[in-house]
Amino acid sequence: MTSAKFVVKLPNYVEARPVAEIVQTASQYESTIYLISGNKKINAKSIMGMMSLGLHNDEEICIEADGKDEEQAVDAVVRYMSTVA
Repeated sequence: MTSAKFVVKLPNYVEARPVAEIVQTASQYESTIYLISGNKKINAKSIMGMMSLGLHNDEEICIEADGKDEEQAVDAVVRYMSTVA
């Protein structure tokens, strides 16, 4: 398993487009990918789960991935979520 902590740097995170792009990015990988914020652990490939996560810009969260492409999956999701678009 690979994990990392990072700070969300997406303005207007709750809008559907960034959430959909995060899900699309995560879905490109075979690994299971979870985002963890507080006591919530959400499947990063679930659009409804991601919408319910309620992240805020500048919030620190954790990502966990498990599978054969876990490192690439973590890198891709962190890169997307920590880059102001």
